[in-house]
Amino acid sequence: MKISLYTMLSTFVLMLLTTLAVQAAGGHPMGFFVTSKGIGNGADLGGLAGADAHCTSLATAVGSKGRTWRAYLSTQSPDGKKRGKSARDRIGIGPWYNAHGELIASDLDDLHISPNIVKRTAVDENGNSVKGRGDKPNEHDILTGSKNDGTAYFPWEKGDHTCGNWTSSTDGEGSAQVGHHDRHGGGNTSWNSAHGSRGCSQANLKGTGGAGLLFCFAAD
Repeated sequence: MKISLYTMLSTFVLMLLTTLAVQAAGGHPMGFFVTSKGIGNGADLGGLAGADAHCTSLATAVGSKGRTWRAYLSTQSPDGKKRGKSARDRIGIGPWYNAHGELIASDLDDLHISPNIVKRTAVDENGNSVKGRGDKPNEHDILTGSKNDGTAYFPWEKGDHTCGNWTSSTDGEGSAQVGHHDRHGGGNTSWNSAHGSRGCSQANLKGTGGAGLLFCFAAD
């Protein structure tokens, strides 16, 4: 069977466009990932500085260079008189892409209203899937200490939602607000503010459905 020149050219153009599209998608530097591992000391991350250093270390290990990495974490005011630092104010303005070059969110509004965050896209720094609902163990609880809009809790919103601003692994001293990277579990689809953990220890983070993992964003 003879193939017309028109068909051959059409096929070639289609293949070229597909290749260019794939290259374009892969050309975006990684600006978002879920950590492949936690620090290992419950919700004691060494504060924001320790959490940011963890993000930076994991990103650097896979070849990310010249980017400022921040953990998506809020804090609370220790004196209970003012609002703490908000996660959304720490991570830049976007856009952010995952390790596969897929757009996660174009800006802060997109991130907190309609982000492309589901199990398939919320991969780790290596581009690997992170365990979620239905996996063993389920590790979809990601530490955030934040409200749905990415802001910190007000002083009058009682309780410690950040395990001593990410310095405590002791149970009975607060909890950690977490999100679900897979957008599943208990009818709650929030990626950044699904519920509080049972406690601050590594055992209680695991017991709730997590492993002390973090969301990391490039702030530049």
